[in-house]
Formats: sequence, C-alpha cells, structure tokens
Amino acid sequence: MPSKVKKKIFHKFTVCTIFVLIAAIFTIGIKIHSILSFTKINNWNYCQLQKIDKTKNEFSFAVFADNKNSITTFKNLINKLNKEDVSFAIDVGDLVYDGEKEKFRFFINQIKKLNKPLLTVVGNHDIREDGRTNYYEIFGRFYYSFTVGNSYFIVLDDADENDLDPWQMVWLKNELKKSQDYKYRFVFMHVPLYDPRKGEHKRGHSLKNLAFAKKLNALFDQDDVTMLFVSHIHGYYRGIWGKTPYIITGGAGAELVGSDPQHYFYHYIKVHIADNGVSYKIVKLKSPDFELIDRLVHDAWIYIYAFFAIHFLDLIIILALVYLIFYIIFVKKKRLI
Repeated sequence: MPSKVKKKIFHKFTVCTIFVLIAAIFTIGIKIHSILSFTKINNWNYCQLQKIDKTKNEFSFAVFADNKNSITTFKNLINKLNKEDVSFAIDVGDLVYDGEKEKFRFFINQIKKLNKPLLTVVGNHDIREDGRTNYYEIFGRFYYSFTVGNSYFIVLDDADENDLDPWQMVWLKNELKKSQDYKYRFVFMHVPLYDPRKGEHKRGHSLKNLAFAKKLNALFDQDDVTMLFVSHIHGYYRGIWGKTPYIITGGAGAELVGSDPQHYFYHYIKVHIADNGVSYKIVKLKSPDFELIDRLVHDAWIYIYAFFAIHFLDLIIILALVYLIFYIIFVKKKRLI
C-alpha cells in the first residue's frame, strides 16, 4: 500500500479516535453524575409521604404494580396518571426485574416524571441480587403505615413469598388495632394470600405457606379490612377471601401471563374515597393482542428494550474501549495499514 494512502487512512482513524475519546469522556461524566445524584436519594417513601395532604376525608389515589423495568407501558401509565386527579399513587411491588442498583436508578428516573407522590411496596423481584439492601437504602422501611383523613393505610412486606416475620406480625396486629378508629382500612402487599385461578383459598402463584395465608386472612377478616391490594400475578382479579375483599393489580408493564381478556391487560386502579363509600375504577392501557407469536415477540421485546435502555451508557463506554484497544493494537502499530 502506498505511503500516502497509509497516512490518509491513519489520519482518518486518528480523527475518529478523538471523537470516540470525547464521546467516552462525556458518557463517563454523565454516568458519574447519575451515580452521585442517585446516592443522595434515601428514605424515598418518607419523603413522598410528606408531600401528601393528610387532612382530606374525600380524595382519590392510584394503585398499580409489576412494572418490572417496563419502559413503553410504564411511561404511558405515568403520562396518564399525570392527568388524573389523584392525591398520590402506590406501586405494589416488582418495581424492577431484579434489585441491582442500576435497575433501581432507572426506575427512580422514570418515576421522577410523575407529578404526584409515589409510595412503594417491596416485591419478590426487588429483593433479588442483594436487592433487599439496595431497596432499604433507597426507599426506607419495608413495612409502614400512614393516614389520610378517615382512612388508614398499611403497607406490608411479604416479598419472601412465604409469610411475614414475627416482628412484622406483632406490628401489623397493633396497626390493625389502631386502624379501628378510622372509617376505612387499606392493606397493600405484593404476594397474594391465594391464587384465584386455582380455586377458593388455594395455593399457586401466591404465598407458599398456605397455613400462614389463612391465618393472615382471618386477621384481616377480624379487623374489617376495607380492601386488600396485591399483585404478583400479572393481570387483574377482584373478589373476596373470607370476609376480606381483594384486588390483584399486576398490569403496570411486565409481561402478561394469560389470554383471558377479562383478566390480562395493562391497567391501574383509581380509588375514590368519600364519606358515602369507596369506589374502584379500572383504567386500561394499551395492551398487546392475544396471538401467540405477537405476545411472545412483545414479551421478549420488553426485556431486550429494557436491557439496552438501562445499560445504554455502559454500552457506549464498552464500545469506546473496544475501539480504542483496536486502535492501539492494530492501527497505531500499523499492523492493518
């Protein structure tokens, strides 16, 4: 190859390398800023609770769950919620696919676009990959309570999919006792007591300890829980366990698990509380059709899209490093030219 051609090619590679270096440095700067900003976030739920007007007896709130690092559907949900007249929202768990900090960071950036306070419940996916530690550092306590007007709210942690630990049970009994001074009592936990698809009071995609589930059900019955909100099952179900009414709402963006259009669709629940009662409205979002191939493609795309969106900056840095190694080993030493 003529010397002039070699120099021309080498010059082009050098210019390209400068642009790659600039892009890499800029991306690393964004990454560092994102990490430093994220480290400042702690006690998320406590901070969100301070934003809620707790004096109203009549108000609305939204409930959803199982977004699990969804992008398109969860973005649509947030955009729709921003137009709703609700005082706050509660995400009933599986905020992320697993509890790596990178995925929680992505979730936080998503919900920052919500113009209402958002409270969270810990789900089984949230505690994977050291997620319990990460969840606590970001969101605070795993179980907590609060009041708004004449309503009492109790958030539980059954993310182990088995039961509640003894300390939490003692706390729950005391909270339910205190809640009797209020008109309405709402309980939130990720894993349902039973799986309604298996029949009445049957175990399935629900608490593994059936004896404990029945014990907890009896406690809710005894203390007249107004509504039990759960998720874990990616769809919508509503019914009564014993004397306790429940709503399963797992349609915030994760893959839908069935083909019955009455149960499997993306949605959130809008709850309106007034002196004369409580109403529950299903707000449906755009959902994929039930053709097998379309559904499989849709479900695969959820996770592929999420992977690239979550790790976009990392991928740019890796590609830049690969290019620079190539440049140093082959181009700089003129092995290719």
